[in-house]
Amino acid sequence: MLRYTLMRLGIFAGCLVVVWGLVYSGVVPRGLGDSNGMWIALLALVISAPISFVVLRGERDRASASVVRRVDRMKANLDANRSQEDGADEALRSRAQSAPAQEQAS
Repeated sequence: MLRYTLMRLGIFAGCLVVVWGLVYSGVVPRGLGDSNGMWIALLALVISAPISFVVLRGERDRASASVVRRVDRMKANLDANRSQEDGADEALRSRAQSAPAQEQAS
């Protein structure tokens, strides 16, 4: 997951540098007033999103498979803990039910 995030940030940084160069060379219009930095970042984000979607498809699939495995492992651990708690509850109930019966027999 970290690898995918770093690759995505790398693509964004590359697009940011390219857009910055295009804006300051005059190929792409500048933002209005003080919004030039935000304009460059927004334009880089819009350009990098589809590039990341296409280029990082395999890495995204590997990251999602890793997340699914982790979630399945956590669900299995929760189910195991739940069954242990149920077993302990049943043992306590059976002890509580057998204690009055033993007192009556004495």
